[in-house]
Amino acid sequence: MGSKYIMESKGLNVGYGPIHVIYDLDFKVPDGEVTIIVGPNGVGKTTLLKAVMGLATVYSGSVHFNGEDISDWQPYERTMAGIGYMPQTGNIFSKLSVAENLKMAAYTMNDPDLVEDKREFVYSLFPRLKDFLPRAAGTLSGGERQMLAEGMVLMRDPKIMMVDEPTAGLMPKLVNDVMRQLAAMAEETGLPIVLVEQRARRALAVGDYSYLMRGGKFTFEGTASDLLAHPLLDEMYLGAVEVHDLDVKE
Repeated sequence: MGSKYIMESKGLNVGYGPIHVIYDLDFKVPDGEVTIIVGPNGVGKTTLLKAVMGLATVYSGSVHFNGEDISDWQPYERTMAGIGYMPQTGNIFSKLSVAENLKMAAYTMNDPDLVEDKREFVYSLFPRLKDFLPRAAGTLSGGERQMLAEGMVLMRDPKIMMVDEPTAGLMPKLVNDVMRQLAAMAEETGLPIVLVEQRARRALAVGDYSYLMRGGKFTFEGTASDLLAHPLLDEMYLGAVEVHDLDVKE
């Protein structure tokens, strides 16, 4: 395992019980970069993130993080090691206040000074959250909830951050806001980020490395700019998503 990649998988076969979803997948995440995984619904993108977190059944293959084989680790052990995961749904406690959500997110951290440093850092990235601290998280807008969910992952002081479909269900203006937030977060933190997205072109515009996924396999691997220019991208999405989802313009 070289130091260039913070995470790698080899020959992953993954599913849920008897339902096979991912086939012989090799996956690597460059350290300090934004890695984008795109593809139509149902091709295995979310399943890959769940496999990395230990939340799906890995039939064979391995997952390495920071040079260590974590294939047999429990999900909480992966979290404690620094793998931050923001699922598409269920990523906040809607009945708790914003302040309580951030406090809950740091439950594994025993250093009060570090918790306070991370909280202030989250406020610096998402200053609007500071105005909403007493509010129930469920009353926030879609974009504000995504800010909170991202902030909660950052409270755990992760070494890598995996984000699953953060723009799902958001109107176009909020989609652009969320993508800008992610780009700013990557720049400010230097964290390697793995972003799974349906809105391919918007995601690739903020990415460094990229994968195009179909049928539980990667059909393209390379730089985000190369995938943006590749005919495979349009061929993959024609008829699979609406045209506006592919448009990078406002």
